[in-house]
Amino acid sequence: MTPELMHARARSAGPLPLGPGEPAPAGMLRAGLGDGTGTALPAWPDGATPSLLEEYQVAPVAVERSGETRRVLAAALRCCWTDLAADPWPGSPAPVDEVLAAYRALIGRGDDLMRNWAVGALRRLHDSAWLTVEAGVVRLGPRCASWPAESHAQLRELLRRLPSGAEGAVRPVVLPVLAGDGEGAREAADGPDGDAGEPGGVAADATAGGLGEVAAGAAAGEVAAASEVTAAADLDADLLEAFDERRRAEIVAAFMAVEHAAEPVHEARFPALRDPAPRRTVAEMLRRRGRVLVQGRETWISGYADEVGAAVSGTVGEAERAVLTLVLVHSVAIPRAEGVLPADSWLSPFPAPVEELRRHTRLPVGALDAALRTLRHAGLVTQVKAGEEAGGYVPGPQFHRLTPAARRRLQEELILAAGPHTPLATAIRANRRGRGTQG
Repeated sequence: MTPELMHARARSAGPLPLGPGEPAPAGMLRAGLGDGTGTALPAWPDGATPSLLEEYQVAPVAVERSGETRRVLAAALRCCWTDLAADPWPGSPAPVDEVLAAYRALIGRGDDLMRNWAVGALRRLHDSAWLTVEAGVVRLGPRCASWPAESHAQLRELLRRLPSGAEGAVRPVVLPVLAGDGEGAREAADGPDGDAGEPGGVAADATAGGLGEVAAGAAAGEVAAASEVTAAADLDADLLEAFDERRRAEIVAAFMAVEHAAEPVHEARFPALRDPAPRRTVAEMLRRRGRVLVQGRETWISGYADEVGAAVSGTVGEAERAVLTLVLVHSVAIPRAEGVLPADSWLSPFPAPVEELRRHTRLPVGALDAALRTLRHAGLVTQVKAGEEAGGYVPGPQFHRLTPAARRRLQEELILAAGPHTPLATAIRANRRGRGTQG
């Protein structure tokens, strides 16, 4: 597997498992486990983190119920980071009930609705590898190993102000809220909404996976080995060393913006995107990660390189693909056929009603809801309201990241799905046979 493909797989499917003694690829961190195996996760260039987007007032990809997700992560960190003198990861395992108790103590409520929200947040954090939730036990996920060491002091101060959830524990008079966050106890570095990508080579970053188990009650030496986090060779050193400090910072800021912003960013806000020379450096940084720049009208964002996107296209399940196709048919294909949606647009103001999705799928209701949840978390669909109606689903922000070739392929697939027996579909299949591809 090439380094570019490894970076793309880590972005689309979550941290990569490493065998005993296997090093992490350049540009990644290796979070070692006690048995010699490990997990590789991408390292951000030049020590930057996605929080840099706040300086440029650029919105990252949104997380569903982000406030609850942050608070549940804070509660889990409170329960799993038992030795504040050590690094947070890997921490110690904690029962799910203990984490939920800490969450209840944090918010001051314990009703069923809050519990359901907390359970949903645990699921999102597990799917995105911030936590590992298995058999009623919560552990810190490998993404917690990516927190910069300089952020640990702020995290420790945060945890000292959090209640434990134990009987008789004294709750703080004021819930801890870090500067710039009005929703709750946000982690010091970058939490769940600092990561976004696009799975399946078509769109979004449904980061899945997590760590293998760290045995409860491990010996002190095994715990020390498990906490080993090492950085591989810098992937961008040779590219950035040619620039002075100011231009280097501009290039890194542009890279972080196109990789982690929810929408394409305007080049007027990022000098490294306006100037062709540093923009080529940004493009090369992306290429080494299996990514490319996608240009709009004076805007830029990143997407998978076409050859890499095809190799990681299996990260979205069959049920999710079927549901996504239904959403595209009802929110894009039908409005486009009626002449109310531009032919080149994959974003739509016409939601596909949930009732229509249920009517036109053979999936059980539970499987449909699970598929929609996965697609929402991946940024492939967005749930919207439509006046007083129940609303529905439209394509998500990850459709901004389609390359021209990916847009053409998706257009063909949508025609084949919506009208498989039409003359246009027949022409598409014939054209693919002529190119030696399977229709």
